Amino acid sequence: MNIDLIKQNLRTIPDFPKKGIMFRDITTVLKNPACLRELANGLTGYYTGLGITKVLGIESRGFILGPIIANNINAGFITIRKPGKLPAETISQEYKLEYGTDKIEIHKDALTPDDIVLIHDDLMATGGTMKAAYDLCKKLGVKKIYINCIVELVDLKGREVFPEGTDVYCPVTYKGE
Repeated sequence: MNIDLIKQNLRTIPDFPKKGIMFRDITTVLKNPACLRELANGLTGYYTGLGITKVLGIESRGFILGPIIANNINAGFITIRKPGKLPAETISQEYKLEYGTDKIEIHKDALTPDDIVLIHDDLMATGGTMKAAYDLCKKLGVKKIYINCIVELVDLKGREVFPEGTDVYCPVTYKGE
């Protein structure tokens, strides 16, 4: 995967949503056909042949590349959403934010113990949302879990919230930038 191409097209917005934050905006990557193709092909290549049966996209940016990856590796696609957005019976997982807590949900019948899942989102910072999605998969008893984000903010140590040996793949990284 051409990481330089992706980074050259990724927009950084200083002091958004508050002072001191360097917001990494993937919308400028997604609007570029070469970048979108590069991401789709690179992520698909990484996960081809691993037996993944379901790709889970976290609301809402996980809904962009998640279905593309799922299609390309012949897997199903499942949405993980904020409370009250899914129509059937759900299970939920609460997680900590800087100030307070939040919650995500998945349909109770979305996964089985035979599933091998890939959890996908656009960016991993502290890992809170991804870990909540991971915990939902554990509650449903899946066979194996892979973690993927397009961008990782390394200094925030998000990958450290997962058990040792968890496959966490984030091709675009920023450290202290």
